[in-house]
Amino acid sequence: MTATSTVSSHSASPAPARPATRRPAHFWLVASVLLLFMASASAPSPLYVVYQSEWHFPATTLTAVFAVYALALLLSLLTVGSVSDFLGRRPVLAAALVVQAAGMGLFLVADGVAGLVVARVVQGLATGAVLGTISAALLDFEPPGRVGRGALLNSVAPPVGLAIGAVGSGLLVQFAPAPTSLVFVVLGLAFLALAAGVLLLPETVPRRPGALDSLRPRIALPAGGKGIFWSTVPALVATWSLGGLYLSLGPSLAADLLDLHNHLVGGLVVATLNVAAAIAALAGQRRSAPSLLLGGCLVLAAGAAVTLLSLLATSVPGFFVGSALAGVGFGAAFLGAFRTVSGLARPEERAELFAAVYVVSYLAFSIPAVIAGFATSSFGLRDTATGYGTAIIVLALVVVAHSTLRRRAVPATAIR
Repeated sequence: MTATSTVSSHSASPAPARPATRRPAHFWLVASVLLLFMASASAPSPLYVVYQSEWHFPATTLTAVFAVYALALLLSLLTVGSVSDFLGRRPVLAAALVVQAAGMGLFLVADGVAGLVVARVVQGLATGAVLGTISAALLDFEPPGRVGRGALLNSVAPPVGLAIGAVGSGLLVQFAPAPTSLVFVVLGLAFLALAAGVLLLPETVPRRPGALDSLRPRIALPAGGKGIFWSTVPALVATWSLGGLYLSLGPSLAADLLDLHNHLVGGLVVATLNVAAAIAALAGQRRSAPSLLLGGCLVLAAGAAVTLLSLLATSVPGFFVGSALAGVGFGAAFLGAFRTVSGLARPEERAELFAAVYVVSYLAFSIPAVIAGFATSSFGLRDTATGYGTAIIVLALVVVAHSTLRRRAVPATAIR
């Protein structure tokens, strides 16, 4: 399936109805939905080495299992990712939460790679259906006088959720009974509880014609916004491909190259990157988008370099320091990219725009990780990680060079 970039055809649509009362509780309920979806995305990461040990599959299969989630997510994004602009936010959020709870149930009954793949596919479909909707709803419910809060939560909640999911799962795997079951029971019940809560939200987008047409696979961008959107793509690719490396192979890097076999440590590897990303996004919320992109990509390149050197030197402290630095770069650069594009669309176009952002992000999240999985069979884990990290460094430095040239070409007063 090929997605083609198109200009949104809904410019003549009526402005959406805003809720009579936008309470902070509405905003934080939607934020908690995003947090839980991201937590469930990383929860299987510490379990991969357990599944690999029990079912005896290679790293190639490991990254393939990881990637089917992202590919299913992309399929969902490209079809139903913008349907909430037509059907409303509330029904899409509630339906996705129920489907995600079913996905957690499939993890419970999985007894081999095939079952794991099916569970990941269902999980990816539910997540793809809801990501653009959540991003749009966070802006819809943004508290009055808190401009920018929605963009900030869109940037902070994913890494925080990923960290919570990885550490929580690692703790359960290491110390709790039924390590491959309990985490999915907890997540499934939480998804059902949130589904009930979402039904109480006021609707922000009126139902309107065009839902069936919106299912046609495409990346729809607002008129006049394509150039700005594509200028953020290198930063999205650099940040999310790094995230894909950590979620698919991070625990394996810790176990095989650094001799850290505690399952909690595998979760901490993922959490270090993502907590640092969240802290950077919080600290950078008052900085301009261009400065976040430039500074974030510089730190991302430096952190990736430190991480690679620590793997070559078998330095555990260096590995975690490098991961934290890379996470800071991730958080700042992604916030800068997200803030750059978030103002391009009108409210009724937001889900389409954010679906486009996540299509690019999850392509970068999945495809390089699959390539890395195949490369490990020929080159080994250390050399594969070195090549992967070097590519991220080069891409981040390309963003730095482009941003620097643009700053020199455009007067400072013209850069927002």
